[in-house]
Amino acid sequence: MPELPEVETTRRGIEPHLLHKTIKSINIRHHSLRWPIPKNLAKELGGHRITHITRRGKYILITVTSGTLIIHLGMSGSLRFVKCDEQPDKHDHFDIVLGQYCIRFRDPRRFGAILFTKDDPLQHKLLKDLGPEPLDKSFNGQYLFNRSRNRKVAIKKFIMNSKIIVGVGNIYASEALFYAGIKPNRAAGKISLERYQQLAKAIKKVLRAAIKQGGTTLKDFTKADGNPGYFKQKLAVYDRGGEPCIQCGKPIKHLVQGQRASYYCSQCQK
Repeated sequence: MPELPEVETTRRGIEPHLLHKTIKSINIRHHSLRWPIPKNLAKELGGHRITHITRRGKYILITVTSGTLIIHLGMSGSLRFVKCDEQPDKHDHFDIVLGQYCIRFRDPRRFGAILFTKDDPLQHKLLKDLGPEPLDKSFNGQYLFNRSRNRKVAIKKFIMNSKIIVGVGNIYASEALFYAGIKPNRAAGKISLERYQQLAKAIKKVLRAAIKQGGTTLKDFTKADGNPGYFKQKLAVYDRGGEPCIQCGKPIKHLVQGQRASYYCSQCQK
């Protein structure tokens, strides 16, 4: 699943092609995604100028003079900048046509979403209850410590809760917990303020590193076949079960939490 760095890289990749451009038309090939694509979307967007392209959590917000397009990439979605006469794939469901070129949405598993609102998008039912952005200055260890009091939930699940903090998916949660020295199944309420301060810094570190490595072009997050691919970066623990820890050399351990794979070092993480 695309995580915050992949979504931010996608946002940066499409921004130069969309910002201040006028939408000529909309092509909808399949309305059925996670939620149906609004039937009146062509009328709402056609002829309107794009004024802002932002991100909230894993949602890309494309603001036009008539409202805001809300896009979620789901499990397998991607956005690509292509010539409009390029033959669409069977999984290419939606185009924002700018003239000769368009932004094309591909989603083989159809868990993504394309929605529209004329109201404040941050008050949309999908966004209004989201937690703070992890890269904002306001996000820190004190915030995590305060929210975690008396919580018995495992720390990894706690930081992956989008109502606590947005955009910390499975891969980067494992990485951040490693750098903070915290075992992923430790109870969130039993972690000290000092350790939460280390964790907040680690979350920022791994996300910034991934975004930096991803660059700002769409090709960094789409493979040759147009399907999404994760950044080619050296991960400390994720998907390295049985391999030596980069810090102490002991084998990385693997466990399953809520049907998700977790990786950690029993020596470095307590």
